[in-house]
Amino acid sequence: MRVIFLKDVPRVGRKYELKNVSDGYVKNFLLPKGLVEIATDKSLSRLEEIKKTEETERMVREDLLVKNVMDLEGKTIVIKEKANDKGHLFAGIHGAEIVKTIKKETNLDLDPSFIELEKPIRETGEHTISVSAHGKKAKFTLIVEAA
Repeated sequence: MRVIFLKDVPRVGRKYELKNVSDGYVKNFLLPKGLVEIATDKSLSRLEEIKKTEETERMVREDLLVKNVMDLEGKTIVIKEKANDKGHLFAGIHGAEIVKTIKKETNLDLDPSFIELEKPIRETGEHTISVSAHGKKAKFTLIVEAA
């Protein structure tokens, strides 16, 4: 039976994929759980419209993300963490903490995976941080101060 997947089903099909699946599996498992829809001409045309809409939304999100990354270029972000007398931090600063601080100070929403750190920051002082998303790169200064 030809069905359109409404949600990802592990090892069977991905969302909005059109696929042939055994009748029993569709009737006994996939349909009652609302995971698929039977493929008809009407549902196929609606699927194409949904795909087009999601593609345009994805492109808008990517453009906004690239703009946000480029807005970070040259900015200075300050983080205060506990450190000893020699300037060594008690806990390293990871990408997630940097993203939270960026969100707090600039209202830019980024994913921690966009922050390029070789290893966590463990010392106070100035650090140059690279951010990359969809082929665009930006660098900003992170100042770590002892709290």
